[in-house]
Amino acid sequence: GGISMTRVMIAIPCLAKIDTAFVQSLINLDKTGMEVAVQFCEGSLVYDARNILANIAIKAGFDRVLWVDSDMILERDTLKRLNARMDEDRDFVAALAFRRRPPHIPVIYSQIAMMEDAEGRRVPSITAYEDYPENEVFDVAGSGFGCVMTSVELLRKVRDKYGLPFSPRVGFGEDISFCMMAHEVGATLWCDSSVKVKHIGTILIDEEMYKETKNAIQRNNSGT
Repeated sequence: GGISMTRVMIAIPCLAKIDTAFVQSLINLDKTGMEVAVQFCEGSLVYDARNILANIAIKAGFDRVLWVDSDMILERDTLKRLNARMDEDRDFVAALAFRRRPPHIPVIYSQIAMMEDAEGRRVPSITAYEDYPENEVFDVAGSGFGCVMTSVELLRKVRDKYGLPFSPRVGFGEDISFCMMAHEVGATLWCDSSVKVKHIGTILIDEEMYKETKNAIQRNNSGT
């Protein structure tokens, strides 16, 4: 009996076209000490694709899923580092990614809730975690799914309680909806802001770009 390796499925919901820079970063990932399979799912409805991928991971008996969008560039050690964080008894760890369109805020959230507006209507409220702790592991209310590792156990728990793990709730995207359901089944969601991924836009959006935009806005507001 050799040492059993962690089985990770890299799950990629995608439209037809895939950026070669993304593919290259996928090929270059350090996969040592893990048994890794890559699974694409094409389709125009991302939540359908995610539900199909979650189902494959559960059925095939994987331990973990690395969810990656096809417009990301991952560092070579991304998979390894997120996997190591999961080894510390976590069920959900997001890498740090930023929105492709300005303002390039991080796609991690400090608060997700249904609030009442002035007219008493229930409206979704999502607060981006803009002043996140840098190069640390901290808990979040939720995160986009550009680069997130989840345990298959968590996918199973959410599926068992709610049916489809990625069915969007009214007013929220499928990724945020999953995060809400994950909290409801007792999971704590984490982000490791030292694991940084780049979002492929017309320019590469990264931490530096976010800070530049943020400083420019602050300068404008203070009138200097």
